[in-house]
Amino acid sequence: MSFGFSYIALIFLIMLFVPNIIWAKNKPEDYGTYSKDENRTLSLIERIGQVLVVCSLFFADNISFTPWILMLVLAFIFMMLYELYWIKYFRSPKTMKDMYSDFLGIPVAGATLPVLAFLFLGIYEMNPFLIFAVLVLAIGHIGIHLNYEKRVK
Repeated sequence: MSFGFSYIALIFLIMLFVPNIIWAKNKPEDYGTYSKDENRTLSLIERIGQVLVVCSLFFADNISFTPWILMLVLAFIFMMLYELYWIKYFRSPKTMKDMYSDFLGIPVAGATLPVLAFLFLGIYEMNPFLIFAVLVLAIGHIGIHLNYEKRVK
């Protein structure tokens, strides 16, 4: 890990933000009734984690073909699964039930998959800052979505 610019993190952030921008115009009809009761502590933790993950752009990555490249491959697989999750959602009737339906047996896939992707990216880059940021994000982001899922079911 060294100070610089991570183009891999930038690619991952673009893969993360594009579906979320599209989602903003395709929210489930009943989303407002769920979001108004969102846990404020988890929301704050999520926001802090998001900022810290974005800051990961300032830690350079060097692709090297060592056994560690497997971590990068896993990170990319999780991001591709995240994209597929969104395709499934956007093709659905777009209800909260659709948003929290199973995706390949992964619980709250829309929250879990990007967290796993960035965690494996942090491991690949041997970037303790990114790993810490992802753990903070995981607590807030996955926690919020587990609460939504519980209410949907």
